[in-house]
Amino acid sequence: MIIVKEPSALNEALRAASETRSLKIGPDATRETARIFHELFGNQPAIIVADENTFHAGGEKVAESFRAAQQPMLPPFIFHSPRLYAEHEFVVALETALKKHKAIPIAVGSGTINDLTKLASHRAGRQYISVATAASMDGYTAFGASITFQGSKQTFQCPAPAAVVADLNVLCAAPAIMNAWGYADLVAKITAGADWIVADALGEEAIVPEAWNIVQSRLSILVGDARGVGAADPKTIARLVEGLILCGFAMQATKSSRSASGAEHQFSHLWDMQHHLNNGISPSHGFKVGIGTLAVTALYDSLLKKRLEDLDVENLCSSWPDQSAWVRQARQMFGFGELGAVAAQEIAEKSCDPESLRVQLQGLCESWPQLKERLHRQLIPFNTLKGMLKAAGAPTEPEQIGITRERLRASFLQAYFIRRRFTVLDLAVRAGLLDQCLEEIFGPRGFWPDSAQPHSVVINQGGSGASFPASARNLSAGVDGKQMYLNRHNSDASALL
Repeated sequence: MIIVKEPSALNEALRAASETRSLKIGPDATRETARIFHELFGNQPAIIVADENTFHAGGEKVAESFRAAQQPMLPPFIFHSPRLYAEHEFVVALETALKKHKAIPIAVGSGTINDLTKLASHRAGRQYISVATAASMDGYTAFGASITFQGSKQTFQCPAPAAVVADLNVLCAAPAIMNAWGYADLVAKITAGADWIVADALGEEAIVPEAWNIVQSRLSILVGDARGVGAADPKTIARLVEGLILCGFAMQATKSSRSASGAEHQFSHLWDMQHHLNNGISPSHGFKVGIGTLAVTALYDSLLKKRLEDLDVENLCSSWPDQSAWVRQARQMFGFGELGAVAAQEIAEKSCDPESLRVQLQGLCESWPQLKERLHRQLIPFNTLKGMLKAAGAPTEPEQIGITRERLRASFLQAYFIRRRFTVLDLAVRAGLLDQCLEEIFGPRGFWPDSAQPHSVVINQGGSGASFPASARNLSAGVDGKQMYLNRHNSDASALL
């Protein structure tokens, strides 16, 4: 087993972090938990937060370190629910328990345990420490907690942990599938970076050099050994957890997930908000993001073959829907439930007027040759990326997570509606090319051939000809449209809210 000390990149990122003050990565790192805790909190009591599996995986070792150091510790808080996930009701349960004492929580687990503890600790008015049990996600050091509340996945503002402990013995012993989740989440930073390049070039959201460098400077190295992830190779797992922690530090530095989350995450958030299940189980965040990353890569592949410098800007602006039309379309696609409300709010926030669109598209035409070269350098070709995910043990076909190709095709436009962040989805919609790209992606020679036929639709909104992407057609009839969708997908009755 190798010994990993904090590499310089991690040390630099740790200095940039606003909340996390200590980081330990290495074999048997859990033995250092009590010492790290004492350095931060003195003789205050601690309390382990875990579920039954994570307590066995790492909690017992943490408890032993506290006994050996004679550091005070309360009996652990163990979640026993078989349906435990990052849902608000579990935050409330933990928050209620924490407010009965003054102990500092130690979250022993991965994504669910970490997010629940992060938000509950913040609400109880104290910091916490995170002990990772799998290299499964980038949220250990991230600012904010991703929690399902009132039917939708939401990011709650709350501080990152004061310290993170990552024991390589524990991480390498985790189920291989969990580290594959983390690998897929890390690979997603490739397309997230491409989306940030686009948003920066089109004047929507400037790149923050510090955060960009933290995530992107070593990304190709950190994702370079996909087979080592599946084999639980210690050196590979060390690089994987380093990459995931770096992403969290970048999010801390900017108080934003922009550096680590683009359109690929919008696919995952969409399916979360639709309560998607595969064989009765919600697929992991990492695996949903992995399929989203392939989908976004396919979209970029199609766009990069086109001469966007020749766009008919005036025609695109003359048929561009106004804000009220976009909001009506959101309601027609998603109905008037919680998902429809989120979509309506988000699309209203990022809608623009024809003149603003004209300026942006003219700039796109002028800058496209240079922008295209930047994107080529950032992106990994679809088939190469697919091979990397497969080697790591991650799914590469939507059906592997219970998403039909018809549904994946519809998800491109749906994902565009649910978040105001500017991504390649916005580029494709504003350039009037989404439908053409989808025909190529899902056509006979595309990455995911299906039997879909070309569509063309113009929806008349209040007397003005407002052109929406044709991919809206099957979900543009309000409640009836939702029922039609459910009827076609009766194997997954939770497809839409």
